[in-house]
Amino acid sequence: MNSLDPYLQEIDRIQPVHVYGNVAAVMGLLVEAKGIDNAVSIGSRCVVEGRGGLQVPCEVVGFKQDRTLLMPFTGVEGIGLGNKIRVADEDSVIRPDASWKGRILNAFAQPVDENGPLKQGQLGYPLRAKAPSAHKRKRVGSKIDLGVRALNTFVTCCRGQRMGIFSGSGVGKSILLSMIARYSTADVNVIGLVGERGRELKEFIEDDLGPEGLARSVVVVATSDESALMRKQAAYVTLSVAEYFRDQGAQVLCLMDSVTRFAMAQREIGLSAGEPPTSKGYTPTVFAELPKLLERAGPSEGEGTITGLFSVLVEGDDHNEPISDAVRGILDGHIVLDRAIAQRGRYPSVNILRSVSRTMPQCNTAKENAIVQQARNLLSTYDDMAEMIRLGAYRKGADANVDEAIRLNPALEAFLAQREEEKSDLEMGYHQLASILGVRDWKP
Repeated sequence: MNSLDPYLQEIDRIQPVHVYGNVAAVMGLLVEAKGIDNAVSIGSRCVVEGRGGLQVPCEVVGFKQDRTLLMPFTGVEGIGLGNKIRVADEDSVIRPDASWKGRILNAFAQPVDENGPLKQGQLGYPLRAKAPSAHKRKRVGSKIDLGVRALNTFVTCCRGQRMGIFSGSGVGKSILLSMIARYSTADVNVIGLVGERGRELKEFIEDDLGPEGLARSVVVVATSDESALMRKQAAYVTLSVAEYFRDQGAQVLCLMDSVTRFAMAQREIGLSAGEPPTSKGYTPTVFAELPKLLERAGPSEGEGTITGLFSVLVEGDDHNEPISDAVRGILDGHIVLDRAIAQRGRYPSVNILRSVSRTMPQCNTAKENAIVQQARNLLSTYDDMAEMIRLGAYRKGADANVDEAIRLNPALEAFLAQREEEKSDLEMGYHQLASILGVRDWKP
């Protein structure tokens, strides 16, 4: 790419004239505008000049005959018939800077942590950037240490890989994400909290993430009471900030909680714009937007990578509901958190037998794969016989494999459990697993 291209793109974004229109109708969450249809396209930004000097930012979400359909970022209160509408001068871009680490932003990339204004970078990063070209992307890199034993050993993740964390509500998803943010070996974390409970933000920042985790993180937040556009844009801002640090050559860990709330926000927007509902009320654009968002993570053409961990809030613990199914088909693996495991007090409640990393066999040595497979076989054997064991229907000595699974199950369960304040690196995890399985003189 020519070194002047980014600057030429900035010049192209400047509009030579200002275009104005008027509010023709307000229907539900939508504002219908007249007079701007030839100057805007889907995703363009406008500002409605409401009553009393109110400035309401909006986004173009559709067209209907000779009218433009706008959705406000802050609600339709204060907007009336005849109000003036101004087409925004600039496309949807942010200007990240390295000094953003340690800061908390909203969906407009504005600070919400009361630590002063943000320094703006020189180049603008579009919120809806395209994913790197598939044939120019590098392959995923070496293993990344996530600091969690169960993931490091059984669901090993590589640099530039994209994984989903599938979980029902209240199963320990946020705590697992905070452990990864604190203990991973990535250069920088970019954390997107999409549709989070407002009450939990400070708890996550101060208790779960902590000063150590926040110092090397950028947190983007849109709470559940904000508009659908704000929740959707928070996800885009998260990826744009991650792309900035990736372009600086950093190994970026992008954590998003959750993709489901992004999909719900897009569903609200689509239904308001008149899209037909399809599976469970989700509109077609939901399934079109998911790959556009998730494909932005991964390896790039340069040295930097974005390793993505995207949580999926499973509705009713149904792992085959539409969003879970769609996301699982896009990502490079999935980590399943099981309510039954959480209820018996083992955290993180990762169901090893249902979790898969698609890059794992290639990034491990033959010895590492062998002990992981041996441990999986033992866990699977015990799981198959668990009901008979609890009922006392199994007699010791009937099957040597079952006897071995029963003997080692307490040690394997203890290995998979990990306290929130406990850190475990890659090498330590394999050594501990080898010790449990009786592999002497372990060397990978």
